[in-house]
Amino acid sequence: MTSKDKEKDKEKEKDKTKSKTNRTARQKEIERLEKDVEDLRNLAGDEAADAEFERVSKQVAELRREFYSHLGPWQRAQIARHQNRPYTLDIISMLFTDFVELHGDRNFGDDKALIAGLAKFHGRPVAVIGHQKGRDTKQRVERNFGQPKPEGYRKALRVMQLAAKFCRPIFTFIDTPGAYPGIDAEERGQAEAIARNLREMSRLPVPIIVTVTGEGGSGGALAIAVGDRVNILENSFYSVISPEGCAAIMWRDSTKAETAATALKITASDLKEFGIIDEIVPEPEGGAHADPEAASRLLDAVLDRQLLMLSDQPQKELLDARYEKFRKMGQFFDLGS
Repeated sequence: MTSKDKEKDKEKEKDKTKSKTNRTARQKEIERLEKDVEDLRNLAGDEAADAEFERVSKQVAELRREFYSHLGPWQRAQIARHQNRPYTLDIISMLFTDFVELHGDRNFGDDKALIAGLAKFHGRPVAVIGHQKGRDTKQRVERNFGQPKPEGYRKALRVMQLAAKFCRPIFTFIDTPGAYPGIDAEERGQAEAIARNLREMSRLPVPIIVTVTGEGGSGGALAIAVGDRVNILENSFYSVISPEGCAAIMWRDSTKAETAATALKITASDLKEFGIIDEIVPEPEGGAHADPEAASRLLDAVLDRQLLMLSDQPQKELLDARYEKFRKMGQFFDLGS
């Protein structure tokens, strides 16, 4: 590497550091103003306080809108991992009724990293499956940080096959860094469990609607993501590998995760452009973690519309379209010399 190249690399690093510093400063300013809004809300009733409350509220909304409209892939990945983002159980409580969770794979045990059960969506019987992380350390350990083991995927398949038997549409919600890579999971057939799910989901004769609500990591996500419609929340990401993992492999340096996130094209808009996902679900200002109920209402409208459309499709057409959808992904053409 020449001295000019080294200088260019140094300049790039300086620009990145400066950009990151500016984003952090803006974020802190938004947080400070939000605290002011909360304080002013407590003074409600006073005319001067009400006027100030209105002014600061507008300022916060404008700053938040500007901040979130200029986020890069790495910043969106951080939002996707936010601990207050709605998880599967939160979504179930807001969108579904009469939920009954089913446990165990009838082979080894129950995996709490995956939620699976039967419920009703707008009065219609459905099956619901999704990853579940924890809010605090105790919950995260119990849920294995949202990383399923083979028994989790086999439990999910058992519930999906039960849904198909009784003609229930299936909803799945993706939010995992990936399948658990531990030796015990490998000993129990992690790869086989994921591969079996991919095969079986491709031919289940009922509508399957998939939504990436947080991070969608590799085969751990794909194992419950073979569907007729694949949605993604605006600030979520979906990737064959995490940015940190990619950076560690490509550059032997996990600190280059931001560079890797850009190169991987993991954002919702990139995935839509490549035809990996079908629809981007908008999030409320500040992200889904800022207002889970508003986020759930936006998601509800999309899921309801898609289910009505898929329900009118003949079974053979449904399966053929699902097969073609995934066969077309990753196509390339060798034009020769």
